Amino acid sequence: MFDIHPPHSPIHGWRDFFIQLITITIGLLIALALEGLVEWLGHRHTMHQAQASLYVEIKANAGKLPRVLDGLHAQQKALQRDVSFLKSVIAHPEVPTHESIDVSFSMQTFQNVSWNTAQATGALAFMPYNVAQQYSDIYTEQRDLEAAELQAVRDTTMSLGPFLNVAEGDPNPTREEATLMKRQIEILQGQLLLVDSYLQDMDRLYKKFLAQPVAK
Repeated sequence: MFDIHPPHSPIHGWRDFFIQLITITIGLLIALALEGLVEWLGHRHTMHQAQASLYVEIKANAGKLPRVLDGLHAQQKALQRDVSFLKSVIAHPEVPTHESIDVSFSMQTFQNVSWNTAQATGALAFMPYNVAQQYSDIYTEQRDLEAAELQAVRDTTMSLGPFLNVAEGDPNPTREEATLMKRQIEILQGQLLLVDSYLQDMDRLYKKFLAQPVAK
C-alpha cells in the first residue's frame, strides 16, 4: 500500500500544480516498479528452488530405475518358466515333476515430493512452458506406472490363489487346475509388459532430462 501526502506548500498556479502531479506520478511509478522487481525476484527464487529440488529428486529416481528393471526382467523370466511347466502339466498331467512355481511382484515407488511441492507453491507457473511440460511428462509417466504396478499387484494376488494350499511333495495339479494357473499367470505377464513399457519410457525421459545443462 502506498501513502500519498498532499503538498507541503500551497500551489501557485497551473505550473506548480503540474509539477506536483508529475512528481507524484513519477514517485508512484518508481514505487510500483520496485514492488514489481521484488515480487519478480521472489518468484524467480521460488522457481530456482523448485528446479533444484526437482533435479535432485529426478536424479535419485533415475539411479534407482536400472535395479527396478533388472528385478522386473528376472520376474518375467520366472513367469515364463512357470508357464512352460504348466504347459507340460496340461499336456501330461500323469508325469511326475519336481518343478516349483514362482509367482510374485512388488511395487517400486518413485519419489514425487518435490513435484507435489512445486505444484502446491505455484512454482511451475514461473517456469518457461517447455520446462514445466518436461517435468509434467516425467511425473505423469511415474503416475501411470504406479497405476500399472497396482494392477499388477492385484493380478498377482489373483494368481496366487491356486497355490495357497499347495505343499511341497504334493502331486501335480490336474489339467484343469494347471490351465487355470496358466491363465492367471499369463494375465500377470501381460500386466508386467505394460509395467516394463512404462519403465522404459521413464528411462528415456530421465536420460533426456539429465543430459541437459543444470538450470541456473
